[in-house]
Amino acid sequence: MRALADSTDTRDEKKIQESKRMTNESGEIDVTHVRNLDVTANPAALGLTAFGMTTVLLNLHNAGLFELGSMILAMGMFYGGLGQIIAGIMEWKKNNTFGMTAFLSFGIFWETLVALLILPKLGLADAASANALAAYFVMWGIFTLVMFIGSLKANRALQVVLGLLTLLFFLLAIGEITGNANVVTLAGYEGILTGFAAIYAGLAQVLNEMYKRTVAPLG
Repeated sequence: MRALADSTDTRDEKKIQESKRMTNESGEIDVTHVRNLDVTANPAALGLTAFGMTTVLLNLHNAGLFELGSMILAMGMFYGGLGQIIAGIMEWKKNNTFGMTAFLSFGIFWETLVALLILPKLGLADAASANALAAYFVMWGIFTLVMFIGSLKANRALQVVLGLLTLLFFLLAIGEITGNANVVTLAGYEGILTGFAAIYAGLAQVLNEMYKRTVAPLG
């Protein structure tokens, strides 16, 4: 019985191979070997620019240049938040785990940050304590540090963005724990630098693609 089964399997394999040869000879396409051509746009430009512009504006506030108001909240909800979430979904479509994780996470970060500010105003939750906010920033700092390690396989521009962002989160955590306004101000200026680094990394990809050459190097 075993020999018969082996003989039957061998004949079946030969039939399959002959069928494949006949299919190829007749000019038909073996669909199992066709891959879809990815013609979707590069979502990193949107994600980095959305993150960068929103980060600059928030940290202009942290640096003491103007008060926290509707402008920053709107940018956080829509461009920094929703914009990055869209970019993350597009990265998922491109099978880019790193990009998907980064943009979806940081997009949702902006949504949670806005919620932390709005929910107490609406009477839906108590305001977060300094220790709670410190823990919040520390967790985001740890996450960003791991993403920075992953970015060591990517270009220098992305490494700079994630390295600066890691430092920013830990500075904000220290500012919350110590209550030292000078640390928060320092974090604000460092955050402005972080945001502009992200804007550069995003818009450089737009220019390089449009001109079909390296206009703004990413390293």
